Amino acid sequence: MSKPKGHVMVTSRKSLVATSLIAALGFATPSAAATFDGAWNVQITSSNAACNSGASVSIGINNGQVASNSATVTASGRVAEAGAIHVTLASGMKRAVGSGVLTATSGSGTWRAALCSGTWTAQRV
Repeated sequence: MSKPKGHVMVTSRKSLVATSLIAALGFATPSAAATFDGAWNVQITSSNAACNSGASVSIGINNGQVASNSATVTASGRVAEAGAIHVTLASGMKRAVGSGVLTATSGSGTWRAALCSGTWTAQRV
């Protein structure tokens, strides 16, 4: 007994859609993450005079993963496809978390630590 032709067409469409989605995800994710890849210089400021203001940190991004380019500050975090970034910086016992948005060449956001908070700006090196 043969299957109706409509069943074959629906199954083929489902396979085509699934294959297209897998291909799109496979190709879109690395290129989107690569948009932000490279070295970045981050300027950190705080409006609180008791906090360290005017610090500069170098970070690197590789396939959306944030890493430190400095021996004194460790950085970890992730950049999403649209440029949303979440980062943790640590130096000794001090730790700060930041978030914001990157474009292809610059970015900005906010950060907070135990007793301080402020803003940051970033430029691709």
